[in-house]
Amino acid sequence: MLISSYNHAALGDVLITFVAEDTDAQVSEKRGDLVQIKDAKGQLLGYNFFNVSSTLGQLADGQVFLDQQQVAKLNELIQAAGFAEELTADDAPKFVIGVVSEFAAHPDSDHLHVTQVDLGNGRSEQIVCGAPNAALSQHVVAALPGAMMPDGKMIWPGALRGVDSYGMLCSARELALPNAPQKRGILVLPDSIPAGTPFDFAKAAKFLANA
Repeated sequence: MLISSYNHAALGDVLITFVAEDTDAQVSEKRGDLVQIKDAKGQLLGYNFFNVSSTLGQLADGQVFLDQQQVAKLNELIQAAGFAEELTADDAPKFVIGVVSEFAAHPDSDHLHVTQVDLGNGRSEQIVCGAPNAALSQHVVAALPGAMMPDGKMIWPGALRGVDSYGMLCSARELALPNAPQKRGILVLPDSIPAGTPFDFAKAAKFLANA
């Protein structure tokens, strides 16, 4: 898994990369324009690349989806700095249309539900959802582990009230779509959009405007 973020206004010309969820106890080491970050057990959490535009060119703010060639260039910087752990490109879509194939009450909550979400191509994931309008057979937007939400929140595998959850079913508000209702409730899409389709933010904005 690889999540990359760039915010020139706030941080300057720095690309922040994550390969694992942040922890409170961290150890960082800076070599030149590169900072390696590990947890207390020595597991790699990510790298910060300073002056990154000299290597990758100008980047747009927000989540950066790095291709194989860009990751290879970053790995050259990692190798030159003498760090052992390299990055692996991750080009799988992180916002995907899913179909709720199973829907059950959470065993330890009166408002959460445990869903199985068909993501197409034979893939299904368990996602715990608390939206009041969630229901069986809906076509929904699943933010999968490795996604960065518009507000900067990152999606990792986790658990809610003791039940494993591998993503989030998203509302229009959480997706920062124009004219999104400012209330709880997942975005429900037409049944004609098949499971596994990468979510198109621009098309969804038009759909919401015409709904």
